[in-house]
Amino acid sequence: MGRKRQKTVQLMLAFPEEGRGEAPRASGEGTERPGARRPSESPASGERLMEEVCEPRNVKRALKRVCRNRGSPGVDGMTVEELPGFLQEHWPIIREQLLGSTYRPQPVKRAEIRKPGGGVRKLGIPTVLDRFIQQAVMQVLQGHWDRTFSEHSYGFRPGRSAHQAVAQAQEYIAQGYRWVVDIDLEKFFDRVNHDVLMGRVAKRVGDKRVLKVIRAYLNAGVMENGLVSATDEGTPQGGPLSPLLSNLLLDDLDRELERRGHRFVRYADDCNIYVRSERAGTRVMGSISDFLTKKLKLKVNQAKSAVARPGKRKLLGFSFTGGKEPRRRIAPEALRRCKARIRELTRQRRGVSVEQMVEELSRYLRGWWGYFGYCETPTVPQRLDSWIRRRLRCVAWRQWKRGRRRFRQLRARDVGKDLAARTAGSAHGPWRISRSPALSFALPSVFFCRLGLPSLGPSRGRLTGRTAVYGPVRTVV
Repeated sequence: MGRKRQKTVQLMLAFPEEGRGEAPRASGEGTERPGARRPSESPASGERLMEEVCEPRNVKRALKRVCRNRGSPGVDGMTVEELPGFLQEHWPIIREQLLGSTYRPQPVKRAEIRKPGGGVRKLGIPTVLDRFIQQAVMQVLQGHWDRTFSEHSYGFRPGRSAHQAVAQAQEYIAQGYRWVVDIDLEKFFDRVNHDVLMGRVAKRVGDKRVLKVIRAYLNAGVMENGLVSATDEGTPQGGPLSPLLSNLLLDDLDRELERRGHRFVRYADDCNIYVRSERAGTRVMGSISDFLTKKLKLKVNQAKSAVARPGKRKLLGFSFTGGKEPRRRIAPEALRRCKARIRELTRQRRGVSVEQMVEELSRYLRGWWGYFGYCETPTVPQRLDSWIRRRLRCVAWRQWKRGRRRFRQLRARDVGKDLAARTAGSAHGPWRISRSPALSFALPSVFFCRLGLPSLGPSRGRLTGRTAVYGPVRTVV
């Protein structure tokens, strides 16, 4: 607790109080209630928007968020830990540059990550200083803009989540809209037209200093292999401002779909429209693709877009069962990715103990289940639960290596002498042995629970009265 308080004091010292003004809050207050009438475009406050950005309360909040998000250094090598001290010394100059419209952001650093479905996603990592300024700008703009966005938009908005988008889609399907128009925008963040985007921003922002700094971020360039190249399109993924700008641009799509009376959900650049027939879906796919191309200068990925039954497509990692009452289920592709990651963490030749393997696996599973626990098909996570424990038993069996050692380990875990001897001398491979009665008794589910392995599904494997039967956890050696 002492270190946290010390860090908070450092954040406070970086910005002395300069006034009593308070920037608009971007928390749940800016979220439109379902069914509320959506305001038309309302420009952010006229000529003093940059003063709101630089207001002490707003910049302290921005600094706290950037420090909490951490992240890699940009092209200048400054780390998040160094940012508060840097601002404490240089913030007055940076503030004057922002207010005087002379601030110039640095290029973003190119980074690439693998996409789950293949290929790579290009990221642009701003410097921590630029991330801080973008965060401060985003907080103010979001406070002004968020209430004007569609109630069907769920991505990167306060008080809204992917789970809400999935639940709304499920409701549409239950109402009889059993065909989905799944629209995939090809390299959306890389192909945003700067002029189209800035035209939308200019309709809402009257402060030319804010317009200039946003344009500067869009044109800052990208450093790759030591060389800086200019950027004339796209909003680099990696900065706090990009998601808000993407929501602003795609707000035109939301308005068009609302005008036509469609049932839809959109999360960032993922948009699903629900219709009653395949014929209607085909017609909607063609007309919306034309709208995106002509009005927003965006390209629809024809190979990944489709008109299909909701159970054949995925939405934010989920899919749906058939029948009159559709249920949320984990999409097969998401399940395959999960299993691939588990195989990587439990591969046989990593050279780590079962205890360490469980510790690493637990961190991954807690995050994964925290999201996919929203599913309504319990048999899938239960089968996955059983498969994970079987893999861990297989790892332990391999680590015991020889028959004598395997016999001793089984006997030490109260397996009967005859059963332990037959199992240790078996010619079957580790995967077959991993589901044998002897190994299931020696390394039960409770054993892995005590090591900290979370259970997937309702109450499976919790430490109950059954725990006392097995006594203390014995290390797998």
